[in-house]
Amino acid sequence: MLALSKLNLVALVELFVCWFAWILAFVQPRRLAGGKERVETAYASRLGVFVVMCGFGCIWAYIRPPGFTKTMWELVASMALGPPSVLLAWSAARHLGKQWRFEAAVNADHELVRTGPYRMIRHPIYCSMLGMLLTTGLAWTWWPLMVAGILLFLIGTEIRVRAEEGLLARHFGEEFWEYKLRTRAYLPFLR
Repeated sequence: MLALSKLNLVALVELFVCWFAWILAFVQPRRLAGGKERVETAYASRLGVFVVMCGFGCIWAYIRPPGFTKTMWELVASMALGPPSVLLAWSAARHLGKQWRFEAAVNADHELVRTGPYRMIRHPIYCSMLGMLLTTGLAWTWWPLMVAGILLFLIGTEIRVRAEEGLLARHFGEEFWEYKLRTRAYLPFLR
């Protein structure tokens, strides 16, 4: 039991370090994108952001039954999933650069990024967010809230993906459609 409590502590420390590193990935792209003139914005993406945040609210909620503990496999899985999710966010943010925005929009000089992780997946930042959601849930969350959080995250992400891809299709036309045919959305090997 003592070994499990130590592992739990290590997993929680790693979780908070991973979240801090994940957030830092977006500091430079935010600076690069600042002041860029928007040509078009997909306002529906705001609803998606709200639903995704509700999902994260479920994941971070401190609601637990008496005697709640995490299993060793959950903690180990959390610790294994966090660092790759952070690395994916850093790589995606670096390749997206000045195109990065909190809400879906295109700039006058917008480019369709297809380098780095964007070669294999159209929305690697959402993939890394899902990884961080699972990392958090495995180390912290009671399973019913984790299920609710995952469902809300997927619903919100689908709203965002559809809004963003509509925007990109209007802006880039055939170039975007060809890219979409060759790459997955945000779940490698599934969608």
